[in-house]
Amino acid sequence: MRDFHVHSNYSDGDFLRGMVRAAKSAGLEGVGFADHCNVASRERHESMRSVYGFNLDLTHERRRQGIERLRTDFDLEIYDAVEMDYDPRDEAAIEEFLLEAGFDYAIGSVHDVDGRNVQITAHFTEMTEAERDGVVDDYFEKLIALVESELFGIAAHADLLERTPPLRGRATEEQYHRVARAFADSRTVPEINAGRALTDADVVHPSDPFLSVLREHDVAVTVGTDSHRPSDIPERADFLAEFVEEAGLEPVEPDGIDRSR
Repeated sequence: MRDFHVHSNYSDGDFLRGMVRAAKSAGLEGVGFADHCNVASRERHESMRSVYGFNLDLTHERRRQGIERLRTDFDLEIYDAVEMDYDPRDEAAIEEFLLEAGFDYAIGSVHDVDGRNVQITAHFTEMTEAERDGVVDDYFEKLIALVESELFGIAAHADLLERTPPLRGRATEEQYHRVARAFADSRTVPEINAGRALTDADVVHPSDPFLSVLREHDVAVTVGTDSHRPSDIPERADFLAEFVEEAGLEPVEPDGIDRSR
């Protein structure tokens, strides 16, 4: 069992060593640090970077030094990865950064539509039903563009909308099929993401209807706990192990991992 999606203090998670120690204690064979990063130069994103400190484009070499030290201290695979915010307007900048940085693999995420973070309920409570459906449609168009860009080994929480009550359950089967066809033609794979699986929200990404469509198209999956604290890892890892076993899934490694290291 390998967990390809955790965060550290280089974005919004806990210290590297504590996260690795928790992964080792949980019996994982590998853990991948995929800290948030955004390379957009637009004013809103520049402001968010300064406030939230998602500056892995500036700090990845320092984090890599820490990861290298931990590799000598712990007997498990530790991956040097990144979770990139994706917007089609930033493809050139993302590609340039990923080529320069040389991560083990990259995760791509769609977190916002038209400047609204799709996880914030208040952004959508005053919208009409038609407007909410428009947000859902725009989200999946952006997700398809992410998959077709071939920039990423993993697409994170590919139905992130399900975390948000005004948007939950609004995706159509045709939207799921369109995304699944894009995955089937791409090196990018979706993840089984446990970030909200053990909370009151009780959300597993992808949802059962979406996962059924992905399986219909023979789309491979990988796994990630999306943990931000050491205490997240054991229960989420156990959940994922049980989930994939019951579903009869065999998770794959993301494209880009160098096994000769």
